Amino acid sequence: MQNTSRKKGISTLIILAMVLLLPGFLYVLVNRMGASNTYVKLPIYGEKVLSGTVSRKMGREFKDTLFHQVPVIQFTDMNGKTVNFIDNDSTISVVHLFYTKDKSFSRTMINRLNAVATNLKRNPKVRFYSISVDSNSDTPEILKIYAQGYRSEEKNWSFLTSPSVDILKFAREELLLDAMVDTQDSSKLIIGSSYVLLDSQRRIRGFYDLNLTTELERLEEEVKVQLVEEFRNIPTKVEKRD
Repeated sequence: MQNTSRKKGISTLIILAMVLLLPGFLYVLVNRMGASNTYVKLPIYGEKVLSGTVSRKMGREFKDTLFHQVPVIQFTDMNGKTVNFIDNDSTISVVHLFYTKDKSFSRTMINRLNAVATNLKRNPKVRFYSISVDSNSDTPEILKIYAQGYRSEEKNWSFLTSPSVDILKFAREELLLDAMVDTQDSSKLIIGSSYVLLDSQRRIRGFYDLNLTTELERLEEEVKVQLVEEFRNIPTKVEKRD
């Protein structure tokens, strides 16, 4: 009888211990699983400064940071229409530089972007911009001829020019791309070899070098990553507007 009572006592203690410890164990387990299930976020490039304000999220305080944003400016597209670059806060953008007199490098940039734009053409949340750095020569009429064969309208793809904007300065200071007149030959321009990914807040989220074979695949994948982030941020945007 004593052994039976002792066994019952031990069983009762074990059950009590499980009841007391199990919730804590499950809490730790869920938190660890949650931490390992975080979404991938792309980096934000450019200058960053603290705004001096603080936001609260999930009971914690975070210092607000102001990130580099590409300003909204007006361009003219290949159809002669005025395009605000970029004023739509519901799309992400892929941008690069080119000019039509460059028969090799610029054409390669366009051809390879065409493959990405074709793969993503069914998603209206993704826009593509090819910006000419030679606005004196690259009129809308010239761009329209240059863009023939790419079916750019089907791919949310605009070829842009603007004689009223210092494109070289804009490219260097805002897109953070190389852009300058060739000191050896003033008829030629030196431009960056990267595509730039911008989020819906006009922040730079990625650079993708044309000269590396895997970069276009990475660009396409990170466009999808950014689309997920944009989707997850929709409630936040709605809350801020209210």
